[in-house]
Amino acid sequence: MPHVVTVFLRHDGRVLLTRRSDAVGTYQGRWAGVSGYVEGDPADAERDARRELAEEVGVRETDAELVRAGEPLTVTDEGREWTVHPFLFDAESRDIDTNEELAAVEWVHPTAIRERETVPGLWATYRRVAPAVETVADDETHGSAWISLRALEVLRDAAAEADSLEAVASVARRLRDARPNMAAVENRVNRAMAESDSDPESVRRRAEAAIDAAAEADDAAAARAAELIRERGVDRLATLSRSGTVLAALEAAEAAAVAVLVSESRPGGEGVGVAERLARDGRDVTLTTDAALAGLVAAGGADAVLLGADSVLASGGVVNKVGSLSAALAAARADVPVFAVCARDKVRGDDHFDGEDAGALYDGEAAIGTENPLFEVVPADSLSGVVTESGVLNAGDIGAVAAEHAALAAWDD
Repeated sequence: MPHVVTVFLRHDGRVLLTRRSDAVGTYQGRWAGVSGYVEGDPADAERDARRELAEEVGVRETDAELVRAGEPLTVTDEGREWTVHPFLFDAESRDIDTNEELAAVEWVHPTAIRERETVPGLWATYRRVAPAVETVADDETHGSAWISLRALEVLRDAAAEADSLEAVASVARRLRDARPNMAAVENRVNRAMAESDSDPESVRRRAEAAIDAAAEADDAAAARAAELIRERGVDRLATLSRSGTVLAALEAAEAAAVAVLVSESRPGGEGVGVAERLARDGRDVTLTTDAALAGLVAAGGADAVLLGADSVLASGGVVNKVGSLSAALAAARADVPVFAVCARDKVRGDDHFDGEDAGALYDGEAAIGTENPLFEVVPADSLSGVVTESGVLNAGDIGAVAAEHAALAAWDD
């Protein structure tokens, strides 16, 4: 039985579909992912996946990050049988360079697979690597903007397969409950449900539109933050945790000359990955411990502090990774501004904050309680503003947005 790889390349919620040309031996003219035969040990199929990405669409190893390798599946068609190894990669951009094996390519929502003439088993192959509710609930490395897009993808795919609105609504409720501190997940799921009609197909269309709009909003918020960095002449910036919007702001600012101080961000240590990415992009970056960040900022080690935001409370406070409050207080001592950057969809409709605990700190025999919070609140009076796609918001502006978002939850009344 031959083994093949099928790679789904994703960017901002859409995947790359390829139409096979007359230069290939099978299924000419049909739509597929990036695919090819496994040439070596099937246990090393990732190597073949990366080879096909490079050969067919010019995407090198540094251009795409492996998200998930799915369980292989057997596909049968007209007496032929083969084993498919599914892969999902996130691409840094939609820039590709196709070879002669492809007659056409399109960036589409994966649900388009169900409407096209494809190679056998393509939808089932995609579902092996598609995000699930558990993807949203268990992710500990990405920021809430990234996770909220995954939530909308789960809702979209569930709606495409559902035979009733209640089946879709059940998934929507599970997604809302998966990350209680991430307002973008709740708001974006609520909006897709609230603005749809009473059928799964309508939810699918609204979820797809919400994915595209969310990606644009996140990019626009990053562009606003980049503009702020340039206008204020920031040479040294401090940040912590992993915010895709903060990273995009640095890239949009063309901030190679901006020195970045980032803490390792325990528990999870996602700040280390941020430092590595900035270094690969040629940034002047310094990695420090969580305990040392505040002291370095207070001592004048930064011209500004730029935070991501898991949520923004209706009163204007920002919920972010633990360590954010001490960095903000240190910035006040050094008289430097503190901005949070995020899309408006991260504004909660209320002031609810349900802190998540990262687990026990002590496993000895003494009767010692522990607290190991993942998130904390930076009060509105410790912030210079919240940078969104519509500009810098103060506490009053945030209250108005919060009222809009509170109304979206009415779909489930």
